[in-house]
Amino acid sequence: MYSLLRPLLFKLDPETAHNISLKGLDIANSLNLSALFAPKLQHTPVDIMGLSVKNPIGLAAGLDKNADHIDALASLGFGFIEVGTVTPRPQAGNMQPRLFRLAEHEAIINRMGFNNEGIDYLIANVKRSNYRGILGINIGKNKDTPNENAVDDYLICLEKAYPHASYITVNLSSPNTPGLRDLQFGDPLKQLLATLKERQDQLCTEHGRYVPIAIKVAPDMAESDIDDVSSSLIEYEIDGLIATNTTISREAVQHHKFGSELGGLSGAPVAQLSTQTIAAFKQRLDGKVPMIGVGGITNAQTAQEKVEAGADVLQIYTGFIYKGPQLIADALDGFNRAQK
Repeated sequence: MYSLLRPLLFKLDPETAHNISLKGLDIANSLNLSALFAPKLQHTPVDIMGLSVKNPIGLAAGLDKNADHIDALASLGFGFIEVGTVTPRPQAGNMQPRLFRLAEHEAIINRMGFNNEGIDYLIANVKRSNYRGILGINIGKNKDTPNENAVDDYLICLEKAYPHASYITVNLSSPNTPGLRDLQFGDPLKQLLATLKERQDQLCTEHGRYVPIAIKVAPDMAESDIDDVSSSLIEYEIDGLIATNTTISREAVQHHKFGSELGGLSGAPVAQLSTQTIAAFKQRLDGKVPMIGVGGITNAQTAQEKVEAGADVLQIYTGFIYKGPQLIADALDGFNRAQK
């Protein structure tokens, strides 16, 4: 079904197509028609961060920023879903156009800028949802919050998301919020992790449940940066690593008409870089921090490569835009091949 609809959607502006697709999924789900789109999946439960996901193929953050479409997306067969990135206060994001489709590369460049309705809106949607599977909430800082106060934004989101999330992802790696990536390294990272872990312990006592915290990192990291981040993740007993976010590299798309657009590049061109980053972290983390692999998964082969590099479970996003729900089944096939 999706293969029939995609040519029509791709005639539209990417952001318009995105919104229409999600609204269409909502309608299909409300009419119990999701089976027209959902692939048949083998039940493959996997444990990660102390959580049991029904299958190891999740939806990455960014597709459903405000948790408006959780039930419809869950009906397609994802093993777990991550919503956001959400900030304490609503923000409009960057000016349009801010989303670019590079179809011949199976890629997207986005500079959305954490456009979202704020944490209170997102939590209200989560509470209304019927979904009872594993739900990640991806949190960030507002654009106008200076880096020296970034921890305050993360704490606000952590505290409000904690009672409603299965796990919480701290997004430090979007290239579309000025200065955000500086928080990934050195003392700023250590101070942030120490503060978040302390509050996590307090919230665990207050709510009587432990909600894991994962950190999402960029693929554009030097070996020394990977060394430092790995040491910090272990030192502060962070529960999980999501590798990776989008890349600022344009080497693979430099000749495309949109190749020079600012923002993060996702999709097939980031696959190798993301997989190399996963392998580098795997070597350094030595099994102490589980990993969610994401970045350029477009078929069974790229999914298999992520798992063989060290990913424990996977997330898809841009590949899902190009391949539709069938990619969930294909990625699951790649995951299972890597386990043999």
